[in-house]
Amino acid sequence: MIRIILADDEALALFSLQKQLEKLNGGVIVGAYQNGTEAVEAVLREKPEAVFLDIDMPELSGLEAAEIIMSHLPETEIIFATAYEEYALKAFELAAIDYLLKPVSTQRLAKTLARLTQAKAAKTEPEHLAARSSKTKEQVTIRCFQTLEVDTGESGPVHWRTNKAQELFAYFVHLRDQPVRKDALLELFWPDIDPKKGYTQLYTTIYQIRKTANAVHPGIRIVSGDKGYRLELNGVGVDVVTWEEGLQTAPPLSEHTLARHLQLLELYRGDYLEDCGYWWAENERERLRMLWYRHAMRVAAFLETRDNAAEAFQLYFLIQRRFPFTEEVYWALIKLFTYIGDRVSVERQYDTLSQMLHDEFGTKPARTLEQWYRERVV
Repeated sequence: MIRIILADDEALALFSLQKQLEKLNGGVIVGAYQNGTEAVEAVLREKPEAVFLDIDMPELSGLEAAEIIMSHLPETEIIFATAYEEYALKAFELAAIDYLLKPVSTQRLAKTLARLTQAKAAKTEPEHLAARSSKTKEQVTIRCFQTLEVDTGESGPVHWRTNKAQELFAYFVHLRDQPVRKDALLELFWPDIDPKKGYTQLYTTIYQIRKTANAVHPGIRIVSGDKGYRLELNGVGVDVVTWEEGLQTAPPLSEHTLARHLQLLELYRGDYLEDCGYWWAENERERLRMLWYRHAMRVAAFLETRDNAAEAFQLYFLIQRRFPFTEEVYWALIKLFTYIGDRVSVERQYDTLSQMLHDEFGTKPARTLEQWYRERVV
């Protein structure tokens, strides 16, 4: 039998729901509460399989209660009950297993119990357990280069309920183990709405993230604190972290380590969350870009010293595409084209640099480069 806890601040509604559930013989009611805080405490203590929550409760709303419950017991099924259609739609957006409009009919409640029974059966099937075990063991990676992507090793991308849920998850990944206050999140993500509505939006979005993250990997958890949240990854990798650690621990460049350094350059698939356009990621994006740039220039220079002009050219052109306004890479290409005797390409690079500097900055090439060019080319 399904173990159930009920919460509704209206005594009559709570009594009616309890009697209907008993009539349908749909589960064991282990507690019924008119106070949201007491209901949450009971849920955390009793660990029921399902919780019926009235959304519009004073002090602690159903959305707030669900947010707390999901932070500790992500497998618990939530069923929202409300007298207002707009809240019912919000409950549906939350990915709750069901929502009920008051007054609740017995026929409608029977459908909810059928969904709960199906969900419980799915969770107890050997295939489900095997899948969860496999997902726990396999390496899941959160990718932030170019765009946000959760790589589970399975086909198909992870779908977020809303763009806001995706962005907030990306922000937690951005901060990783650092705690972040709720009021700071409100100021960042919902700055122009009433704080009460803002908190509702925050709890809704946190709920959505937890449902999605738990389906991806049980190790991804958003932990609630007194005033905020903290993301725990529990072994789930983040590509930018792995990449930067690889740079820091990479051995000095040599013939024997060149392959490793080239691999690090390839792992940088694109700028940090570039496709997402999150303004709060700009500083980190630029920091990581410069790490890649300096490493790429060192590797390209090393290739030159090994008389590997073809690969050096290939890498310099890649750097130039990513950093088209950096004079240093034009300078490197000019010198390399001069070395192999390609005068036409030298002139083309110098002209392109001159035009870029004029158009973008209203300047000319550095005096040392201009003098070098005149002495050797003009």
